[in-house]
Amino acid sequence: MLEILAITTPIFLLIAVGYLAIAGRIITREQVQGVGTFVMYCALPALVIRALTQNPLEEVFNPQYLLAYGLGSLVVFGLGLLLTLVWQRQPLGNGAIQALGMSAANSGFIGYPVAAMVLGSPAAVFLALNMLIENLLIIPAALILAELGNQSGAGLAETVRQTGRRLIRNPILIGLLVGVLLAASGLTLPGPLARSIDMLANAAGPAALFVIGASLFRLQVKGMLGDVGQIVVGKLILHPLAIVGAFLLMPEMDPFLLTGALLFACAPMISVYPLFGQRYAMGGVGAAALMVATLASFVTISVTIGLMTYAGLLPAP
Repeated sequence: MLEILAITTPIFLLIAVGYLAIAGRIITREQVQGVGTFVMYCALPALVIRALTQNPLEEVFNPQYLLAYGLGSLVVFGLGLLLTLVWQRQPLGNGAIQALGMSAANSGFIGYPVAAMVLGSPAAVFLALNMLIENLLIIPAALILAELGNQSGAGLAETVRQTGRRLIRNPILIGLLVGVLLAASGLTLPGPLARSIDMLANAAGPAALFVIGASLFRLQVKGMLGDVGQIVVGKLILHPLAIVGAFLLMPEMDPFLLTGALLFACAPMISVYPLFGQRYAMGGVGAAALMVATLASFVTISVTIGLMTYAGLLPAP
């Protein structure tokens, strides 16, 4: 157990540093937003480009992984939607946002740092694959359904077009496109540019964890326990279980792929989740769910690493 805590504790200590920095007024919320922008627009795209250019393209785009991780995420998304609409009888917009929180992991800000600590350099490949699932499947599905439920007057076709326009400006997807083009063409980046990308990529993990910690300051959960509990249980328990089930359905499943998928699926929801929720009167629930899930993930990630070690998916520390 102490060996597992040695892996997870540094990650959450960096989150604590971000929290204490803003609590002690060392940094302001505006400055935290600047760090977050740096991570989203510079560090994470560089990390994705590095992952795609340092590995053969056929190894990065693993169809079995994309199918299994996408299937598991869609199952949880559908379950979250069903629970919200049928059991809680909430509007479609609320259901879509709750389903998003249960099925889209914080791959860049928490999943990658955890996987990098456990797996090393292959974590960047898993990051690129998960970003495809989240940015091209889960997030667009949630936003389209939420917009339809919001009854903004736009039809399905217009809603899809609006979502598509937002996606093509997504810096992660731009990084994916650049990385794919470089890998497919066989071009090699000049030394200074390659080293610059490497430096930016190395900054992604620590800076992302700092931003998460700072974002948790003064978030509250009062009056939202039902919705928050459902989202957190869905994300930290149901999503990893669905991923395991989906991978076990795959013929000749590679245990290493399951290991990487689980490390990312155990992460809390995407860091911009409260921002998506604000548009549909779910900002408070989104922020509270992010706080609870981030704190609880210290336990669930540690337990998952322990179980994978016991099952032989990870070597004993």
